[in-house]
Amino acid sequence: MPSNIPTARLEARISHDLHAMLKRAAELQGRTMTDFVVAAVQDAAQRAIEQAELMRLSLADQECFAQALLSPPSASPALKRAFIRRQKLLRAE
Repeated sequence: MPSNIPTARLEARISHDLHAMLKRAAELQGRTMTDFVVAAVQDAAQRAIEQAELMRLSLADQECFAQALLSPPSASPALKRAFIRRQKLLRAE
C-alpha cells in the first residue's frame, strides 16, 4: 500500500483452526495473510453494500411502478404532439 494513503488497524480474535485455514489459503494464492484477509474482507463488504442498495432500490422501483400504474400522469402537450406525429407516420407507410 502506498505510504501516502492513510491506514487504520483492524484486530480480530479468531480460532486457531480459522487462522490455519486463512494461512493456508493465503499461501496457496502466494499472498501474505494480511493481503489475503484484506482482499477477502473488502470483497465481502462490497457485496454486502451492493446487496443492501439493490434491495432498497428494488423496493423503491416497485413502489414507483405500482404508483404509476394506479395513477398515471396525464399526457403533456409534447407527448400528445408526439402521438399525433406517430399516427401520421404510421398512416403514411
